[in-house]
Formats: sequence, structure tokens, C-alpha cells
Amino acid sequence: MYRSDPAPDPEPLPAPIADTHTHLDIVASGYPVDEAVVPDPAGPEIRAIIDQAAAAGVTHLVQVGTDVASSRWAAALAEADDRVLAAVALHPNEAPLLADLDSGLAAVDELAALGRVAALGETGLDYFRTDRSGRAAQQESFRAHIEIAKRHGKTLVIHDRDAHADVLAILDEEGAPDRVVMHCFSGDFAFARECARRGFHMSFAGNVTFKNAESLRGAAAAAPAELILVETDAPFMAPVPVRGHRNRPALASHTARFLADHLGHDLEQWCERLAANTRAAFGDWRRDAL
Repeated sequence: MYRSDPAPDPEPLPAPIADTHTHLDIVASGYPVDEAVVPDPAGPEIRAIIDQAAAAGVTHLVQVGTDVASSRWAAALAEADDRVLAAVALHPNEAPLLADLDSGLAAVDELAALGRVAALGETGLDYFRTDRSGRAAQQESFRAHIEIAKRHGKTLVIHDRDAHADVLAILDEEGAPDRVVMHCFSGDFAFARECARRGFHMSFAGNVTFKNAESLRGAAAAAPAELILVETDAPFMAPVPVRGHRNRPALASHTARFLADHLGHDLEQWCERLAANTRAAFGDWRRDAL
């Protein structure tokens, strides 16, 4: 799936940023996840990945859960390392597979009350991998996550694949939380304008650097600078110039550099802008601020 040799360490950024969406459990164990080899969230292997990111200027991370087990792992990592906040959720492709969706949602609700859990995510809709038979369960789960996020005062992190209209319709019907992040933004110019009109943050991953991503780059140009975030979605979608390697948080620096160049921003000022945007979207990483 990935090249066997690791991507070279990137040049450090001139000012620190955050990787707003990563899966360090999958970075370390591979995909599909083998629960038997997922490392201790407080152990040296995970700490080394976070240290490598910090050396590249990616000093803070949001570790994202996709089911109950990975959400618990995310919460444990955030508790173990002050550079990490957690997002907890049932992934939209997970929801139709659960024999007891209510039990899964109850576990997510319990985790959402924890102080180092900043967000509910990644939730949303995925009409690419789930066919029509599973969409009712996805939508039920999405609506429940919106309610949990609002009740706990947490950010909502949305996975949206081939479902733009329904994602916006459900958010409009339910009433969006105060802070919404469109993870791995995949829409076009018009969709970016609709998200901006609602005040949603748009998080761009390594695919914005790909040769065939002209529409995505148009969306980035349409997004207000104060609503843009960067992420890796590691281990997936490593950016150019390291495409094909296993992604990791340090490589978010390439995406930040690319967007600064594409949008005509001074790199240091752009990094400062991204850091401010991340605080607006997720809050402060300091324990005394939570």
C-alpha cells in the first residue's frame, strides 16, 4: 500500500502549526488495523512520531477515533501527551455495521465528557463506500453525533464523501454546533462557499497537492483564510513531494507550504494564521485552559 522506505524528514516550518486530523494508531499498526499490534498510546513508538512532527514545526495534533476502541485510544493518547487533543466518534462507514448502534453512541457520549476530548469526529456521511441500504444508519448516527457535540460543547469533525448536499441538509435541520470542521475537504468552489457561509472550517489534506486536484485547489482559493486548516489524515494521502509514502504528522508541513504558495501568502504569516485558525476550531491544548 505504501513505499517501504520512510519519507524524508521535511524542512522545519518557520512557525508552529497543528495537524488537525491524524490516526497515529493506524500509522503505527498499519491498515486495516490489527488490534494486537496497536502500541501503547503512552509508549515510546507513538511519542517518537509526535517528536518527529514537532521537529518539523507540527507541534500539536488532533488524534481521531473511528470506532469505540480507537476513540478510547485517542482519549488515552490525549491524556498521556499535552501536544494531543482527541476526537471521538463512530465513522459513518462503521455505523451500518454495528449490531447495537445505540450502545456505540452511548460509549462515544461518555468519552465526549472527558476534558482532553475536544471534538466529536469523525462522523458524517459516506456514500462512496456505503450503499443505500446503510444510509439510514449513517444518517441516524450523524444526527446523534451532532446532538452529543452540542450538549458537550465540542467541535464537530465531519467526514463527507460524495454526500455534500445531505451533509449540509442534516446540519441545517439539526442546527450545527458552534464549531464545525469539514475534514479532508473534498468539495468544489461552490461547496466551499456554502461551508464558508455557515462559518465551517475547511481542513485540507495532502490530496490538495495532487496533480489532478484542480477543483480542490479552487475550493481552497474560495475558502476564507480564517477558515482554512491543514491535516494529514495519516497514514493516508501523503502530499507531494512524498506521495506514495506512509503519511505521518510531520508531513503536514508540505501541505502548509503548498497552500501558502498556492494562495500567495508569506509562509511564516500563513503558519501563524493556521495556528490561530486551529485554536478557533479546537480550543487550547494547555490543560489549564480546558
